[in-house]
Amino acid sequence: MTTMLDINIGNDWDDFLQNEAAQPYFCDLMQFLAAEYAEKTIFPPKNEVFSALRHTSYSGTKVVILGQDPYIQHGQAHGMAFGVMPTAKIPPSLRNIFTELANDLGCQRPLTGDLTAWATQGVLLLNTALTVRAGQSKSHAGKGWERLTDNIITWLNQRERPVVFMLWGNDAIAKSKLITNGKHLHLVLTAAHPSPLARGKFFGCKHFSQANAFLEKHGQAAIDWQL
Repeated sequence: MTTMLDINIGNDWDDFLQNEAAQPYFCDLMQFLAAEYAEKTIFPPKNEVFSALRHTSYSGTKVVILGQDPYIQHGQAHGMAFGVMPTAKIPPSLRNIFTELANDLGCQRPLTGDLTAWATQGVLLLNTALTVRAGQSKSHAGKGWERLTDNIITWLNQRERPVVFMLWGNDAIAKSKLITNGKHLHLVLTAAHPSPLARGKFFGCKHFSQANAFLEKHGQAAIDWQL
């Protein structure tokens, strides 16, 4: 099936995406995106919309970190939640994530906000919506991305090998209902969103050390969180 985005990403997500592409909601989403990319400035670039899936295969996923939608300023978004292009200034939410990492595991503060090194180790950096208009947060919410990303989480929930889900903020925590094997197989960690504007507690959640302890307990290599 022809879509306006390249859904042949070269790993075991391909079968999943091909199945989704045959669904009416996905066709509607592609029609919406075709008009948006033609008429407006949309982030990330079309070839990076599925970067999270391209860098982290289904079978290789160890940890899922769920974000909201891509960054809305030029030179930031490149298809992975919370991460930015190597040359971009580190955004406030990511600075807070790095602070928690330093407090939790003693990691040194990175000089870059590019999280590709996490993705290649099995950290799926998934946004709820994978595109956004420049300068307009949540502008592509409710257009179909949520159904796709819900289905991604559901598919991961069906895995027999355990996955750590880090759900930060109310929007992400709401997805916990999709993780029905969580009590018996997966690890679901929740906290406030790392944004400085969010209410609730993010600092001190120790999700990174908990994730590594869980992975090692289940015979998987820990994530090297140091960038």
